[in-house]
Amino acid sequence: MNKWIEPGVLTGDRVVLEPLEQAHAPALAEAVRDGELWRLWYTFVPAPDAVDGYIDTAHAERAAGGLAFAVRDRASDTVIGSTRFCHVDVANRRAEIGYTWYAQRFQRTVVNTECKRLMLAHAFETLDAIAIEFRTHWHNRVSRAAIARLGAKQDGVLRNHQISDDGILRDTVVFSILAHEWPAVRQNLDFKLESRG
Repeated sequence: MNKWIEPGVLTGDRVVLEPLEQAHAPALAEAVRDGELWRLWYTFVPAPDAVDGYIDTAHAERAAGGLAFAVRDRASDTVIGSTRFCHVDVANRRAEIGYTWYAQRFQRTVVNTECKRLMLAHAFETLDAIAIEFRTHWHNRVSRAAIARLGAKQDGVLRNHQISDDGILRDTVVFSILAHEWPAVRQNLDFKLESRG
């Protein structure tokens, strides 16, 4: 298969995105304990004892063109969460940014803005992506608001899109940023990052 997204490190002022490896497992298990994130019913965050399997699944998805990252806070040199390029469509130069989560103490901080700035710049400026998608559960209002703040536009809602582990049907909200929208989105993200110092 022709690889589009090659493993590499993305470095910002506050965070470093490193290809996710098993060596990150202990730090990710600690990060997920901050806020007991695995208890959130409307998103998928691994329990501390399931982090190894989470990383194994991310590695399996790499064969399909995806790339998962460990998010490292530069100030503390600590791994604080994860995010990834997934559902990659090489032929149409599209991908989704998803599976994003951070330790609770880093939520609603500049971390998510910088992570998305790094990934979107890589997608549009290095990979020449046509579109980048974001998807979230209808009931994850915090995630929906965060995606909209990035500058993504809501494309629609996929009703009864997935069956969760407990058998409940999930409605998935789909957002995207198109290549021609990237300059304005980039300017907005840069402004947010500069204004938050």
